Amino acid sequence: MGRIWEDQNKYQRWLDVELAVTETLAQEGIIPRDAAAEIKTRAAFSVDRINEIEAEVKHDVIAFTQSVAEYVGPASRYFHFGLTSSDVLDTAMALQVAEASTIILEDIQRLLDVLKKRAHEFKTTVIVGRTHGIHAEPTTFGLKLALLYDEVGRQQGRFKEAVETMRVGKLSGAVGTFAHLSPDTEEKVMRKLNLKPAPAASQVIQRDRHAHYISSLALIATTLEKIALEIRHLQRTEVREAEEYLSAGQKGSSAMPHKRNPITSEQIAGLARVLRSNAMAAMENVALWHERDISHSSVERIIFPDSTILTDYLLDKTATLIERLVVYPDRMKENLELTHGLIYSGELLLELVARGVTREDAYRWVQRNAMRVWDEGGTFKEKVLNDADIKQKLTAADVDKVFDSSRLLANVDRIFQRVF
Repeated sequence: MGRIWEDQNKYQRWLDVELAVTETLAQEGIIPRDAAAEIKTRAAFSVDRINEIEAEVKHDVIAFTQSVAEYVGPASRYFHFGLTSSDVLDTAMALQVAEASTIILEDIQRLLDVLKKRAHEFKTTVIVGRTHGIHAEPTTFGLKLALLYDEVGRQQGRFKEAVETMRVGKLSGAVGTFAHLSPDTEEKVMRKLNLKPAPAASQVIQRDRHAHYISSLALIATTLEKIALEIRHLQRTEVREAEEYLSAGQKGSSAMPHKRNPITSEQIAGLARVLRSNAMAAMENVALWHERDISHSSVERIIFPDSTILTDYLLDKTATLIERLVVYPDRMKENLELTHGLIYSGELLLELVARGVTREDAYRWVQRNAMRVWDEGGTFKEKVLNDADIKQKLTAADVDKVFDSSRLLANVDRIFQRVF
């Protein structure tokens, strides 16, 4: 990913655009065919020479064209013919973004494959659900992963849309009026580059497209942070239902040899903040003065390489994290019983209502027994079986069914069918 944004590749994409223009202009009879052939044969550049020239002229595109001219010779007068700098810069940037996006799409698919595999592995592994951090009702670890798979799939769809939004170039000149080249020429060049022409542009392609793209990366990172945060919680000593793989020789703390810290998850959570901040910077780039100013340029030189590289890195880290995640089903069973059956209070409430008890009375009967468990200890089931009001409505067999987690998980297969 990093090589896509290095100077060598950046200038190569600039050259790709320039050569596509030169070839098209020759085909249209606007410049001599022999000059175009000479340019195509001899065109090259030196990154060092570009840097040397730019240090003097303080303009990167002029430095680039001068470097190429030194290789081409007299025919170079037809190089960069009819173009303004942003025609090259913005169109070439679309090519770089397309390269980067191919890698990111592969990364997303890998994460989806890993989530799918492990979701099916733990499809029926019962774990307590938590709302507000407090034990709720049982769910399965597979359902947790299926939920994440579904969300990553939505991020994939959003990103594909953003990729397509960025697959545009422009050759419409200094203020977007096609004063020197025609829309027909632009369309022909874009076909050669596998891009679409921007329907309208100023001197630059409008930056709402770029903000959309970077925002889609920030959204991807936010979902990755969500995954990481779940693992961080599950790895807490008091929970320990799952944890990051600990490699041989890995150390958790310089002071406490016993530590096994969720460092990968924490890294993912931290770097997601950087991507969100880059999205804000991309949004700030949308509003430029009139047909263009240069305030967006310096920002994009940072946020596009950094954001695509970070997204590639975080997707790889997250996929590996899930792939190697150590899961403890026995601990999940233990934790399921920590509240001594209180997690079945909702099922008990509904069962009483189904037997003709008003919701208000049923809630009061269930809650008073639940509060006794919190305050006095003992098991919820024991207290329910000894409650005079409840005994009039439910038999011991009825209560046994209420406290059977399989009743709450009867639709797991249906959810998996929907997701996968």
